[in-house]
Amino acid sequence: MLSLDGVPLELIDLDDAGWAVHDGDLTVRARAHSDLFVDPSGGGATAAESQSNAVRLLGAAPDGDWTLSAEVSVDFAATFDAGVLLVWLDETTWAKLCFERSPQGAAMVVSVVTRGVSDDANCATIATDRVALRVAKVGGVFAFHYSLDGTVWHFVRAFSLGASREVLRVGFEAQSPTGDGCDVRFRDARFTRHTLGDLRSGE
Repeated sequence: MLSLDGVPLELIDLDDAGWAVHDGDLTVRARAHSDLFVDPSGGGATAAESQSNAVRLLGAAPDGDWTLSAEVSVDFAATFDAGVLLVWLDETTWAKLCFERSPQGAAMVVSVVTRGVSDDANCATIATDRVALRVAKVGGVFAFHYSLDGTVWHFVRAFSLGASREVLRVGFEAQSPTGDGCDVRFRDARFTRHTLGDLRSGE
């Protein structure tokens, strides 16, 4: 179990990846050729098993509404390298908000929601080397936002993962689907028992 100031959850390194805290920052190195993605072109459970090898640090989310945010930076080296906020029910039901390197070499905010198979949506190109990401839960709905200054939040998407008997977990992920690994850092991570007043404005 790892202790992180600002995130009062029992965070578990599910993949023995060596997550660490340095001066309050959460760091990890993504493993080579690692990802979370269930190809929508086919494969179902087989695809989920073969592409569920990204490293994860997750804690059980409490009942009620909450937010998880962090400033994310990635030592981008290869396409789809990313630092991620992750909401997890099981191998085929989860969602991720990524700071990710595009095939064109740009840093982007990207989201994926998986219910059996994954979708994949690019949101915005980021001109700086870091971005703040946030996931919020309000009732049975989740929302993803990003911010360039940690104050003004921009809407990415809202979605539901549906009803489940599984424990909902939330936390962090790092991936390097086409590369040999990358270093990822999460700064100023914060988990709050807060209800957003408006999912789309982010306030």
